[in-house]
Amino acid sequence: MSDADASPKPVIPADPLATGGRIVVGVDDSPDANVALRWALREAIVRQATLEVVHAWQPPMSALPFGATLVVPVDEAEIDQAARENLDRVVDDALAELEVEAPPVTRTAVPGGAVMTLIDVSADADLLVVGSHGRTGLRKLLLGSTASACVQHAACPVVVIRIPED
Repeated sequence: MSDADASPKPVIPADPLATGGRIVVGVDDSPDANVALRWALREAIVRQATLEVVHAWQPPMSALPFGATLVVPVDEAEIDQAARENLDRVVDDALAELEVEAPPVTRTAVPGGAVMTLIDVSADADLLVVGSHGRTGLRKLLLGSTASACVQHAACPVVVIRIPED
């Protein structure tokens, strides 16, 4: 064996366009999330990947003076059930529009904030897809941006889908 044969082989990075893997998409009741879901479905078909559709919900809060909040007592099981039913409806509607065989789809509805839930669920994913409401300026500062936070903190690549304003 020659010295050339004994040299270490270079490490070849994984092909980001390789088939298989897992894509996570976050959904809520917005048109942006519906577009993101449909994009993620098509991407999962192309990549032959599984798709996990995630919806995070939080109990309703009541605003008090001076920025304080109060959790409104509610039946969390009822909210969870309603969230799961809504998630099923949104996913079923998107799947019904497909003209090809759907990829394997799992549905996850969990209590928690959208950002932390999406970052946690996508920790071992190949891709995270989120919609963007396109808020700017003061509205973004006051309301925050799930898409921006996911881009900054997710462990996997993130695709942000935004509907043009026109």
